Amino acid sequence: MCGRYSIFTPPETLEDRFGATPERPLEPRYNAAPGQELPVVTNDDPGTIRHLQWGLVPEWADDPGIGNDMINARAETLSEKPSFRAAYERRRCLVLADGFYEWTETDAGKQPYRVTLTGGEPFAMAGLWERWTPETAQTGLGDFDGGTPETDPEPLETFAIVTTEPNDLVADLHHRMSVILPSGEEKRWLAADPDDAADLLVPHPADEMRAYPVSRAVNDPANDSPAVIEEVDAPG
Repeated sequence: MCGRYSIFTPPETLEDRFGATPERPLEPRYNAAPGQELPVVTNDDPGTIRHLQWGLVPEWADDPGIGNDMINARAETLSEKPSFRAAYERRRCLVLADGFYEWTETDAGKQPYRVTLTGGEPFAMAGLWERWTPETAQTGLGDFDGGTPETDPEPLETFAIVTTEPNDLVADLHHRMSVILPSGEEKRWLAADPDDAADLLVPHPADEMRAYPVSRAVNDPANDSPAVIEEVDAPG
């Protein structure tokens, strides 16, 4: 799975790399966590880097709390699971990152590792997104985020990261990894039909990636500083 990642690449580099302009200033995130609003590029607005909340809430959900359990979506079942099927068919996105974290068991407890491309450059993880409006607000029976029976509520826009089998590098850390899209295929992920897009849901080549141990401070999302990406001594 992917439960934590980083995106601190300078905004101008992200603009050039993905051909998209931020809708608002991009702040460096060294320890991005579920529930936070994070930068993505959606298929309905590929020229803009937007901010969506991590944890997908399907449009049919009764409670947005369902997003807490839907931060990842398995590539093998995207077209089958009701929670992800509609988004896979019509609402895909690029989740911008420059590294992600995984944990491995050691005699001293779980040791976090940061996984990046060998050059440290930014990349896009395959994502799905949704736009949810509370039923109570739609029917005028309540409010949400400031909505009232007289006003339209703000929709909640969320995303999930697609995961696949790990490559040989990540397999030493976890049994799943995020789908990292090849730089020349990101537009295809956004625009292709589901059958064509499925070809992209494969592990990224291990020889183009590296992993290194980092401080256990990354375990707490409140620790969001350059210190959490620094390499530490490997556990003995």
